[in-house]
Amino acid sequence: MATTDLTALTGDYTIDTAHSTIGFTVRHAMVTNVKGKFLDFSGSLHLDGGDPAASSASIDVKMDSIDTGSADRDGHLKSADFFKTDEFPTMTFRSTKAEALGDEDYRITGDLTILGTTKPLTIDLEFNGAAKDPFGNERVGFEGKATILRSEWGLTWNAALETGGVLVSDKIKLNFDISAIKNA
Repeated sequence: MATTDLTALTGDYTIDTAHSTIGFTVRHAMVTNVKGKFLDFSGSLHLDGGDPAASSASIDVKMDSIDTGSADRDGHLKSADFFKTDEFPTMTFRSTKAEALGDEDYRITGDLTILGTTKPLTIDLEFNGAAKDPFGNERVGFEGKATILRSEWGLTWNAALETGGVLVSDKIKLNFDISAIKNA
């Protein structure tokens, strides 16, 4: 049976990447949204149900695993115009603060490193609950979202449009669907 009672869930968890998504949405050509995700990542959580402020998260993302549904676009994103994946193969997040906001809402703040630049990132999270799966694993689930300005991490490539505006917006919406399994 699923539960949303965090007090019983204290412990260390490993993100189940087969059932989790780290994705993004960016405005393209000022008229539409392009969505993408990263296919190769790993991470861990420490949950403290009695003191949510003592909880933490750590995530490592392999930048070569970017997938927007277009091989040409993915290749451009991996290039020196954007992520420079040969030089900076990993994006990381290390939490520095966790807080309970009430009900199932939480906020985690940490350091996001892209292209060797580290800046603070705050992620608003909703705790989706916990359950024991058919294989005996204790699972927890969270949904999260955050917005960043890519230029703050040195991601500044763009192209002007004849009608005004730019090809790629500075604002990036990040989304997280995380399923994690409690360590034995």
